[in-house]
Amino acid sequence: MKINLIAIGKKMPDWIQTGINHYQKQLPSQLNFNLIALDAQKRKGKNIEQIKELEAQILIKACKGSNVVIAFDEKGKQHTTKSIANQLESWQQNGDNVSLIIGGADGLSASIKQHANQLWGLSNLTLPHSMARLLALEQIYRAHSLLNNHPYHRE
Repeated sequence: MKINLIAIGKKMPDWIQTGINHYQKQLPSQLNFNLIALDAQKRKGKNIEQIKELEAQILIKACKGSNVVIAFDEKGKQHTTKSIANQLESWQQNGDNVSLIIGGADGLSASIKQHANQLWGLSNLTLPHSMARLLALEQIYRAHSLLNNHPYHRE
């Protein structure tokens, strides 16, 4: 099993990076978690749709080898921690390679949404894409904690 969190943008605020580092250290090695940060497209001479499509191309390339692709989108299905834990358990049992995709500042193109097996929403709130990384990673950690009866998760 392998979980890749693939995101557009490499520059993160220090406090976000600190949180990401914290949760990455907490995840067990058997989850084989990787954060892949890809360069955002340069805006000069391009409209938003062109930028999103160029980013989609590099996101799809980064997903190679994954049999489960989940894109985070504001209109995606909202999940509970328990349902994410159930997904994680299923991925572990099946030996799935999973790519979780977070777009850039302009969001995701229609082509990457079509490429994804599922669309997930993190919140009905509008979130900065850097915060979405931290929330997604924290939920993977929380789901793992729930599956392993760790006291981090409480119901």
